[in-house]
Amino acid sequence: MRKQLIDMLESRTEEMIQIRRYLHENPELSFKEDKTAQYILDFYKGKDVEIQSNVGNGHGIIVTIKGGKPGKTIGLRADFDALPILEETGLPFKSKNEGVMHACGHDGHTAYLLVLADCLIQLRDEIPGTIKIIHQHAEEVPPGGAKSIVESGALDDLDNIFGIHLLPFNSAGVVGYHSGFSMAGRSYLKLGIQGVGGHGSSPHMANDAIVAGSYFVTAVQTIISRRLNPFDMGVITIGSFDGKGTFNVIKDRVELEGDIRYMNMDSKAIIEKEVRRIVNGIEAEFDVKCDLTYTSDYPPLYNNPEVTAGVKASLEGANDPDIKEVIEYPMMSPSDDFAYYLEKIPGCYFFVGSKPKGVEKPYFNHHPKYDIDEDALIVAAKSVGYVVCGTMV
Repeated sequence: MRKQLIDMLESRTEEMIQIRRYLHENPELSFKEDKTAQYILDFYKGKDVEIQSNVGNGHGIIVTIKGGKPGKTIGLRADFDALPILEETGLPFKSKNEGVMHACGHDGHTAYLLVLADCLIQLRDEIPGTIKIIHQHAEEVPPGGAKSIVESGALDDLDNIFGIHLLPFNSAGVVGYHSGFSMAGRSYLKLGIQGVGGHGSSPHMANDAIVAGSYFVTAVQTIISRRLNPFDMGVITIGSFDGKGTFNVIKDRVELEGDIRYMNMDSKAIIEKEVRRIVNGIEAEFDVKCDLTYTSDYPPLYNNPEVTAGVKASLEGANDPDIKEVIEYPMMSPSDDFAYYLEKIPGCYFFVGSKPKGVEKPYFNHHPKYDIDEDALIVAAKSVGYVVCGTMV
């Protein structure tokens, strides 16, 4: 089965590229992926599979391939939403939707998984078990699509789950893995500070919201440096400080928004507790009123060590010229809602190099000039194919 699958994938490499380019030209934002979802559904029309659409809180699609022999039930996931970014790549197949771009590789994720799924469908009589193909909407925007798909119960029968992400750290042919906590969890904060406005010449007659907000920006950084264990990862970024006014007017209100990352749930709890304590202190010290919105988005992503060891063994044992190197990645601070699947289902989320050829310093995901080496598509398809065979056979 493994040789048949790999031969089939190799013969359809160009098809993966064409699917990726179509999706790249026609990106849609999270929770608005109407045409993309229909494109995916049309791909499976007439095939001997069970299809569930509108799974979860949006356009989630689950395609069930029932094998001809008894065995495990595993899931394979790819996301298909895009980002609100104006594309600057200059590609001949650049986005046709102004201000929307596949700047994170989800077009490539969907392209490889569609072709891999079709090959598995053709080989279903040889498959020992069941494979659920999960085409997931809305990875980019909390609450995301993964959590709602898990909560739907449609994946309750899975023994394992797998997924990949294209990353430009390495060239196509390099596949990376990390065992245990591998990607950060994420929270969001929005803080409104209401003071008392006044004349710039008379600060004693006002309560300056900008000064209070500036103190908050500085103070929250001490949470990372003075409250977290030095061996634990944490990031607090205040990405928006809306305090624009007039040079000689003391601002009465400002609003700040922040991004928070952590690698374990203890750090998550410490950071939230300390943020709230600092907010209370600002109210008392500056005689202002604060309204804080603090929400937890995605949890830290935890790759099951035993399953990850199996992924590593499958990839290293492939002896495939397209998979040139299998390396251990460090923990990474970005987040992904694949973490919700891994909270419930033992699995592994691993990484496929996609650095464009001839580029020394590639643009990272979410950049308007982000692009991939399309050779990474066959590497992704083969890598997941080897893992499927190694897990089920």
